Parts: sequence; structure tokens; C-alpha cells
Amino acid sequence: MKMNCLIVDDEPLAVSVLETHLANMPALRLAASCSNAFEAMEALKAHQIDLMFLDIRMPKLMGQEFLRTLRNPPKVIFTTAYKEYALDAFELDAVDYLLKPVTLERLVRAVNKMTAVGIPEVKPEAVVENEGFVYFRADRKMVKVAYNDIVYVESMKDYVKIVRTGEKPLLVKQSITALEDLLPDQLFVRVHRSYIVAINKIAAFTNHDVEISNMEIPIGRLYAHQLEKIARSSNL
Repeated sequence: MKMNCLIVDDEPLAVSVLETHLANMPALRLAASCSNAFEAMEALKAHQIDLMFLDIRMPKLMGQEFLRTLRNPPKVIFTTAYKEYALDAFELDAVDYLLKPVTLERLVRAVNKMTAVGIPEVKPEAVVENEGFVYFRADRKMVKVAYNDIVYVESMKDYVKIVRTGEKPLLVKQSITALEDLLPDQLFVRVHRSYIVAINKIAAFTNHDVEISNMEIPIGRLYAHQLEKIARSSNL
């Protein structure tokens, strides 16, 4: 039996991250995503919600304040960029308190804490299809990017450049580490502190670099262990 979930967060990128992760967890069903507490109130009336992913700092009503207004709240996992509200959250019987950016592994661990109350253990899908996608904030809008269109990602100080097939590169204000957590590791691999590459776009590789899109991208010393993953996944 699937758990119905509700996301309450005013940051589109954070919502996109959670939606992407939940799509890989077959035991969970996303019922709705809301940008504030008042939208969430309506969603709770319209759906039987088992688990709510709740941001802390939101317009109109803070996440913990909203939770206190609910007579029979669902189980709650807080997702926030701020550490200082953790004690307050656990006093409200939160299942867990996750700091953004939320990784798939950390999310699965949080959801599995609910096994103590009789909910079946949740596991991520073994395979993530190339047809998946993610949204990025760029040029003052949210841009939808299919996993299969991403060739590689390059870190550029406070930004990352996402190189795509058939499209101009997308410049996004985000760290490469946060983006690494967002992209499914079945499809992408970080080979250098400044580069993430799509495994299925790799044409060739050596112990020192990968050849992709007519360029050679170096393999950093700290990422040499990824060669085995590349060989296994690429069938090269």
C-alpha cells in the first residue's frame, strides 16, 4: 500500500528536488505540492495524507506554526536550509529534520524511520529511466531539463554550466556538490571537483580522462575510484 505524500515548500528548486527523489521511491505517491501553509490546508482537506515534507521558513506562516494549527496532522519530515529550528521540530514529533539540499539516500533513511509505526520500508528504484527530468532556475524562470539531454556539468565558481544536446549551455547559480546530489547517480558520475558527466554520453576513457562531446575531461585524483563505475555502466 502506497503512502500519500504532500510537499509544502515555497522554493521551486527544492520542490523539484523532492519530486525527483519521490519519483524513485515506488512506495510513496505524491498527492500534491504546495507553496505555503494555506495551500497545504486545502490539500489536506482534499487528500488523505500520510506523510508531509514541510519547509520551515515560508511566507505568511512558518512551517512549525502551521503544524501546530493542525488537529490531526500527518507524519512530518521537515526540509529546511536552517539548522536552528531542529529542537523545535522534534518537540513537534517530527519524523526527521533534513537540511537542504536533500539527497536521495538521506530521504530514504528519513522515511524508513517510519517503519517503527508499522509503515513498510521504502527503497529507491534500482533503475532511473533516462526519460526523467529536473527543473533549474535560470534566466529568471524555471527551465525543464531532461536527464537524457545533459552531456556534462562544469563548475564555474558560484555557478554551474549545464551542457546539453541541441541547446545552448544553461548557467545556474548552484554548487556542483548540490547538483551532484540532485542528479541520479545511476545516470551521472562526478569525475573531477569541477565536472559531472552523463555516463551514456562517454565515448571513451583512460585512467586520466573521459572523452565526451569531442572534448577530454580530466579525472581528478580523488575521483579515480569512479573508473570502475564508468566501465561497469558504460559497457565500454
